[in-house]
This record gives sequence, C-alpha cells and structure tokens, in this order.
Amino acid sequence: MLSPTTAPRPCRRGSQVTTTVLGYPRIGDRRELKRATEDYWAGRVDAAGLRDRAAGLRRGVWRELSGAGLDAVPSNIFSLYDHVLDTVTMVGAVPERFAGVADPYFAMARGAEGVAPLEMTKWFDTNYH
Repeated sequence: MLSPTTAPRPCRRGSQVTTTVLGYPRIGDRRELKRATEDYWAGRVDAAGLRDRAAGLRRGVWRELSGAGLDAVPSNIFSLYDHVLDTVTMVGAVPERFAGVADPYFAMARGAEGVAPLEMTKWFDTNYH
C-alpha cells in the first residue's frame, strides 16, 4: 500500500525527528474487512471467523509498516466498525439496553431485534455512532 513517493525516509544520524503514520487504512487491499464483516452479519461466518480474518489483516498491516522503515509502528489503529464505538466499549459506556444482546458491539451500531442502535452523529464530516 505504501508507494515509493510516500514511503518514510530514514532519519539522519543525530536527528530528533522520528517517523510513524497515523490513520493507516484498515480494510485491506481488496476490502477484505468489509467483506468479512458482511459475511458475519449475514451468518456466513461466525464471530471466531470474523476475529481470525481481522487478526490476519492487522498482522499484514503491522508487517507492512514495520518493513517500511518507520521509527515507530502504531498500535490500536484497527477497528471492526468505528473508533468512537470502540471507545464506548473500552470505557464501559455501553447503554443498558444492550446488556442482554448477543453481540452488543454491532448492535450499538446497527441495532438488534427489539433494540434500536445508537444515534448517528456527524463528527468532522464523517458518520460515527
């Protein structure tokens, strides 16, 4: 995914500048994460299968970034759906109405039988829940 024009350049000896990248694409070269998530939603793959596919994509990105000559390879840049929803889950701000739902993470994003999803809000011209 990195092209020769965007690949980081090594720092000069003694320089205080370090290289990294933020917001690196997470869906895969051929939109593999999108397809894996849709397969999960359609019941063609179970939660373990989705986790396995996601783990493979993360490994590939880490390998690519570590081979690109970066001084620091970022972590926690991956999300199955969106980073705001990840933060809601991480800090335990999951509304009570999702407590009995089989998959509260995606239920917050898409809803579940009898449970409405979280409200969608525009954040910096993007769609986040």
